[in-house]
Amino acid sequence: MSIIIDTEECTGCGACVDNCPFGGMEIKDNVACITGECTLCGACVDVCPVEVITIEKEEFKIPKMDLSKFKGVMVIGEQFRNEIQSVVYQLLGKGRDLADKLGVDVSVVLLGSELDDKLKELGEYGADEVIYVKSPILKDYYSDLYVNTLTEIIQERKPEIVLIGATPTGRDFAPRLSKRLYAGCTADCTGLDIEEDSGNLLQTRPTFGGNIMATIRTPTSRPQMSTVRPGIFEPIENIKKKPKITIIEKKLDEEDSVTKILKIIDKEKIAINLEEAEVIVSGGRGVGNKENFKIIEDLAEALGGEVGGSRVTVELEWIEQDRQVGQTGKTVSPKLYIACGISGAIQHLVGMETSDIIVAINKDPNAPIFDVAHYGIVDDLHKVVPALTEEIKKRKSKN
Repeated sequence: MSIIIDTEECTGCGACVDNCPFGGMEIKDNVACITGECTLCGACVDVCPVEVITIEKEEFKIPKMDLSKFKGVMVIGEQFRNEIQSVVYQLLGKGRDLADKLGVDVSVVLLGSELDDKLKELGEYGADEVIYVKSPILKDYYSDLYVNTLTEIIQERKPEIVLIGATPTGRDFAPRLSKRLYAGCTADCTGLDIEEDSGNLLQTRPTFGGNIMATIRTPTSRPQMSTVRPGIFEPIENIKKKPKITIIEKKLDEEDSVTKILKIIDKEKIAINLEEAEVIVSGGRGVGNKENFKIIEDLAEALGGEVGGSRVTVELEWIEQDRQVGQTGKTVSPKLYIACGISGAIQHLVGMETSDIIVAINKDPNAPIFDVAHYGIVDDLHKVVPALTEEIKKRKSKN
């Protein structure tokens, strides 16, 4: 893309100079000229009174794809210090479901250095094949090495569907990978299914601030790529498959990457991990204030669970950001989720509706949270929650 100036027709009025936000235009000998600060933003084109400045755009063509050559579901695995992350098993569970509907196989790709003894168990979670890219440097995450390696594998294997965890790591490399492959990538999916007539992947995600659930199709390109929130899908265990294991030895070192890892800082062991919690007690605006969150904390402690909250409680600084449940927070699926004073906006529901048991406490009988709750208590949470806590403590003391 480039800026073109018709110097013969330019009047040197200076409108382009005055309106350029980056200092990318100047007047020389009564003619507009481009400086090295130009960012091709196009502001000069819009303000030129004699229309002598234009942008010439290069035509970008996506190569045509033979969709019939793409087959199978591929899960991009994630490991940290050679420990396979839980999101991999969740993606395999959904990948197995999608593959069975299509009548195809599921493969999982792992990049690491010491995963040899952890590969066979992936068959128990639905993998037909495990592709293990092995190199000492891959014990850590290098974005460009991941993108280069995964591009090669996907171009060779040609899966029709690629699933990636919407983790910090997955969110980093997924868009770069999709660009390399000329494929679309639907981010932060909360639902995946197969369209019966076409066999296309139906990718559902919240949009417009979580007020609408959009279902996206990519019918003209492959692979169909999705990043999926951790905690959305359940692993499928004991399938008893013996996966084909393919090990690819890679000779890589730091010089192969444009980045260099200087230091890895671990989160403290006490760091909040809502995704793994079996019991979560969450508070919303109805709690009233930061001090009142003490009753939420007491109930969570009595149940041996974690404290969560809605977005507004984070914005009001009643709880930490790490404890937010919802579209812009954590997606959780505990065995028990207790929502106290939470109305049930869709932004919150998408983050907890897959919980095994949902108990809602709210004095508004019409609150949307009751539509997804298994059990509902219509009353003042400031009376109900302390009473629940006291009763639980009494029963625990008897045991």
